[in-house]
Amino acid sequence: MIVFDLQCNNGHVFEGWFEDGHDCEQQMENALIACPICDDTSVSRIPSTFAIKSSQPVSDFSAQKLDPSSVARRIMEYVDKNFDDVGCDFAREALKIHYGASEPRNIKGTSTETEEKTLQQEGIEFFKIPMPKQSDTDA
Repeated sequence: MIVFDLQCNNGHVFEGWFEDGHDCEQQMENALIACPICDDTSVSRIPSTFAIKSSQPVSDFSAQKLDPSSVARRIMEYVDKNFDDVGCDFAREALKIHYGASEPRNIKGTSTETEEKTLQQEGIEFFKIPMPKQSDTDA
């Protein structure tokens, strides 16, 4: 594995882990790498700050103030855009995917505590994100 510093067109710098340089180049060419800050897929490799002494300070994302409501909104938008809503059938669909009865895909929905225990016993990994209901005015 090799780690490269990457930068999106919006100037955000982040790391990517790859098998080798060729793997990194292929993923960039196929727009398979997205900025974790803005989701931009136009990224390029940049020289590592570890190996180059710079007179300019490197931007520190941990020092940036993030608006919690903005972060929550972006998470909700990402989940809405990238996950199929299976509603209260979450556990059933997760089991189907796990055992190959359905095509693998990202799903979201609701489940009971009993269903969650069953998923854990079956070795199915999942995580819970509290998602507030969107009102008509949020759209």
